[in-house]
Amino acid sequence: RIQILFEGVENGEAVFEHGEVTKSIFIRLHEEDIAEDSETFEVHLFECSGGAVLGKHRRTIVTILKDDDYQTLITRVANLTSVNLDKLVIGKESWKQQFIEALSVNGGDIDEAEPIDFVLHFVTFGWKVLFACVPPAHILGGWLCFCISLMIIGIITAVIGDLATVLGLCIGLKDSVTAITLVALGTSLPDTFASKVAAINEDTADAAIGNITGSNSVNVFLGLGIPWIIATIYKSVSYDAKDKRSRYIVTDKSLPFAIALYSIAAIITLLTLTFRRYSVAAGKAELGGTVSIKRITSLICVSLWLIYILCASLQAYGHISF
Repeated sequence: RIQILFEGVENGEAVFEHGEVTKSIFIRLHEEDIAEDSETFEVHLFECSGGAVLGKHRRTIVTILKDDDYQTLITRVANLTSVNLDKLVIGKESWKQQFIEALSVNGGDIDEAEPIDFVLHFVTFGWKVLFACVPPAHILGGWLCFCISLMIIGIITAVIGDLATVLGLCIGLKDSVTAITLVALGTSLPDTFASKVAAINEDTADAAIGNITGSNSVNVFLGLGIPWIIATIYKSVSYDAKDKRSRYIVTDKSLPFAIALYSIAAIITLLTLTFRRYSVAAGKAELGGTVSIKRITSLICVSLWLIYILCASLQAYGHISF
């Protein structure tokens, strides 16, 4: 027999059939039996019949926790035991395994590979090997993965930027037009993919939008500031102060117009995000919403980009005076 020491719950009986060695005990609790705080009750086995004998453990304590208490308990246990949660994630067994999968078609599962898998493997072989150089995240607490990832992103960005510049020279584009089209598009692809992944995986839009604004901040403040500082120091050290060559001066007629146009587009984008924040149709969020709202927002952003490129290009070739 089973004695349950909890108010409102009656005692019960568990019957073992011939050859049965385990038994599940189901205890039905009503909402009025459970208070808002955590509750604890005891299950006690006694009075065996038919020659059965109770073992050493005859009673157990059941604790019902609220979700908040349960989450707090899990957090405390993880902190006390110093569990490395990253090692619990299913991933690559080793750095060597990454190269094996990169060098193999369809990750080594050739039997399940389709013709398109062989084509994609041939086209992306170099990229797969390059990305396999990034070590697994559990090595050195993830810092090695972080540093090598940044290094590879920098190398890829530099290569894409140089290729875009060469392509612009080959087709006869001005430097300012090449910079805002081919170079800008090529160097922004890693940020675009990172924001896409963040928008899909994260619960909020902070990571996706913050990645773009943070990346642009780095491009403006570091990408322009550091080269200018280096050039200014080099000029001042190399030439006498009275020499005009000691001053680092950059003039560009198209830059003021491009900055003004970009500022207008940025303000419109911020107003769009602010409208989505307070719009019920958009779910009061910067990202997501109904299909129509998402398409309208995407159309506005893409249109602003196309208008910016068109107007800046026309101004660079003298069709728009500023």
